[in-house]
Amino acid sequence: MSIVALLADPAAWLSLVTLTALEIVLGIDNVVFLSVATGHLPAVEAARARRLGLALALGFRIALLFAISWIVSLKDPVVSPFGHPVSVKDLILIGGGLFLIWKAVGHIHEEVEEPVLATARRAAPSAFAAVVGQIVVIDIVFSLDSIITAVGLAQEVAVMITAVILAVGVMYVAAGPVSGFIARHPTTKILALAFLLLIGVALVADGVGFHLERGYIYAAMAFAAAVEGLNILAKARREADRRPD
Repeated sequence: MSIVALLADPAAWLSLVTLTALEIVLGIDNVVFLSVATGHLPAVEAARARRLGLALALGFRIALLFAISWIVSLKDPVVSPFGHPVSVKDLILIGGGLFLIWKAVGHIHEEVEEPVLATARRAAPSAFAAVVGQIVVIDIVFSLDSIITAVGLAQEVAVMITAVILAVGVMYVAAGPVSGFIARHPTTKILALAFLLLIGVALVADGVGFHLERGYIYAAMAFAAAVEGLNILAKARREADRRPD
């Protein structure tokens, strides 16, 4: 279908709005990981890593859109351990989920059991290349999930690419403020790490054939974030009351 015909097609606009909204929701996971992964970097390098990470996310998504037939084939079983069919997509989800669980548990251990080590690591410059490498790994996992969703909702590649660009644009705008908020309120870092742990478990569950409905996960995340927001407001109010007039 030509671009002019797409612009005049109400169904195409409906697909674009729906797909963009879903891509933004799926991008929440990516934004949280970017914020945590770049938390140990100096401010300038952290901003550069976030920009590079989002550029890679956009590049991966657009490249995969032009390989739709290959993406669909990833859902075909390649092995069947214990009689359970497992596809390449399942293996990627399991690997990405285990990686997220490992990163989240490691960071939580630092924050809870080794606060001195965590502080020292924040103060020391982190390896920029290592952080970017981690972002690339997770971008591949999240991109795969994102594109499979896009293929199921839209028929035209142009609509999918537009939705992906708009969603990554929203992620770009949100990544900086989210990272800054976590840096200003250290207690929210544990919450963000818990989110990553939950997302990792969900990815592994999807890979082994036990789907966890994302709506429930995001609702739980939103509720926990709202409670933490109330805690931050209450703490700010107490500190304001203690200040001398």
